[in-house]
Amino acid sequence: MSTETAVAVNRLRKTYGKTEAVKGVDLEVASGEVFGFLGPNGAGKTTTISMLCTLVNPTGGTATVAGHDVVRERDEVRRNIGLVFQDPTLDGYLSAEQNLRFHAELYGVPKAIVGDRIKQVMEMVALWDRKDAKVMTFSGGMKRRLEIARGLLHSPRVLFLDEPTVGLDPQTRAAIWGYINQLRISEDITIFMTTHYMDEAEYCDRIAIIDHGEVVVIDSPERLKASVGKDRVQIHTRDDEAAIKALRDRFGLEAAVHEGAVTFAVASGEEFVPRLFAELGMPITAVSVSRPSLDDVFMSYTGSTIRDAEAGDDNNMAWMRTMARR
Repeated sequence: MSTETAVAVNRLRKTYGKTEAVKGVDLEVASGEVFGFLGPNGAGKTTTISMLCTLVNPTGGTATVAGHDVVRERDEVRRNIGLVFQDPTLDGYLSAEQNLRFHAELYGVPKAIVGDRIKQVMEMVALWDRKDAKVMTFSGGMKRRLEIARGLLHSPRVLFLDEPTVGLDPQTRAAIWGYINQLRISEDITIFMTTHYMDEAEYCDRIAIIDHGEVVVIDSPERLKASVGKDRVQIHTRDDEAAIKALRDRFGLEAAVHEGAVTFAVASGEEFVPRLFAELGMPITAVSVSRPSLDDVFMSYTGSTIRDAEAGDDNNMAWMRTMARR
């Protein structure tokens, strides 16, 4: 990574009526970095990325992308970024190549290099052999790959990926990430992506965890997991409330129900389990122990797992998306 700054954000805010979708976000992304915005649906990820891409005006604060202010220099920002939206934006009635040629016209790519550049980016995502096929015949994964190629066509300095693999099967998601990682070798580019998939966040150099419109921590995945330290233990019992009370009274452990199981953190979880069965004072029907993961990091900093947070924010997310499009 370079020491130059590709994205700089200072106290960035966005409100819709009385609702604060983004609450004073601060962050910096280095040139050449793969930076992840990790959080549940409705946390403010898409709203933040929309402000950075000049699609939504901030309510307050400042932000620069590729050295240009997102409010005062909107055109310069747009010339220097590529954007892959969360929702598909390709024209299904056009061929893959026609979609890219239309994009090249919009961005003023010199006609002398358009053909070679289209071939280059389509080969990068393994779609050159389908250049003449209509996009409506493509699978979901092929469409995402074509959108990534389109985002790269005008050689942007920063590529924004908003939930790049949402709705795709695990095998296709892994393939998409293979192509994204190749970009670091073949293109001089910074990647800023949003996700709510924990395994995707592992690919990033650094991640920012955002919850309820606020960034709660920024660091590398490895350092964040190391900061948690303890193992996560989940147990199933016939009386979760009684189990939570027993864990507090007998072991001094704070527990809560997450993802349908009584969940708590403890050092050396595997060694603790035999003592748990012997001393809890009630039947345990199932138990699992896992090493610290990014989901544990999220729970440590926010008080809930990302799945629990999503379950509680579905309605709020739909409302904010509707407002953001107005």
